[in-house]
This record gives sequence, C-alpha cells and structure tokens, in this order.
Amino acid sequence: MAIRPILTAPNPILKQVSKPVEAVTDDLRALMDDMLETMYDAPGIGLAAIQVGEPLQILVLDVAHDEDEPKPQYFVNPEIIWASEDLSTYEEGCLSVPEFAAEVDRPAAIRLRYLDYDGKEQEMHADGLLATCIQHEMDHLKGVLFIDHLSNVKRNMIVRKLIKASKQAAE
Repeated sequence: MAIRPILTAPNPILKQVSKPVEAVTDDLRALMDDMLETMYDAPGIGLAAIQVGEPLQILVLDVAHDEDEPKPQYFVNPEIIWASEDLSTYEEGCLSVPEFAAEVDRPAAIRLRYLDYDGKEQEMHADGLLATCIQHEMDHLKGVLFIDHLSNVKRNMIVRKLIKASKQAAE
C-alpha cells in the first residue's frame, strides 16, 4: 500500500468524467487499498479515484467516528437508484479543496447499487452522513466538486484563493 498525492482544485484532471470499471481486479484492489491509506493519512472520510489522478468510478469511504473501529467501504461503479425528496444540509469539505467548507443540500437518503471490493454486485440504503459522503464522492466521478453547488460568487472566491495558494507554494 502507498500514500498517493491528492490533486487539488483547480487541477483540470478533477473536472474529468470517470470511466466505469470493466472488472474488479487485483490491480484495482491495490488502487483501492492505496486510496484508503491516502484518505486516512489526509485525514478524510471519503476519496474518489480521480482525486489521486485515476479517472475510474471508484470510491472509498469510512464515516466511523474517531473513537470507533474503522469501517472502510469500497464502491465500484456506484449508481444511485433512488433518492429521497427530503433534503439534508451538511457542512462539506474536500481533500481536493483544502481548508474550505460550505453547507450543501443533498437528498437525505439514497439507495445505491455498486460492486464491492471483491467485484460482487451490492445494494444498500444510506442516510445521514453516509448518504451525503457517497453523493459528494459520486460528484467527483462526474467532474463536480462541492464548490460547484455554491453560488458563483462563493465558488469564484474559493477558486481564486486556491490559485493564489498554489502559486505561493510553487515559489
């Protein structure tokens, strides 16, 4: 397992649409293991493959509380097959948009179909933080960041600050 660099906005790779995975292979399981290690190291609760430069429909999550045992989850080719009309609001942050957070409204509950770590098709119901995290990470698969859900003014302000920070880091 290895910790991989996490791409940050405004890196254009983050705007790519990720491709479906043909089959879950040992190489993809190694990628998922690297992603999980990278996410824990960051630290974060979710990571999409595109965030480490791999445009594949793969997510890893762990929304267990700090005092609980880790509960890693793996989602390959995730697809929301149902979403509640009720919305919930969470303050979201993102490893690819460091040091910024904002409230985002999303469906409060979802039903999801996906392949697991072993390539077996699964379905699950998710609500609360898990539903929000899944939807946030699935946005990455479509080239969407949480800041894309904000007003143009807020989004542009954050992007300008990220560009400035990137330029300062390069100097």
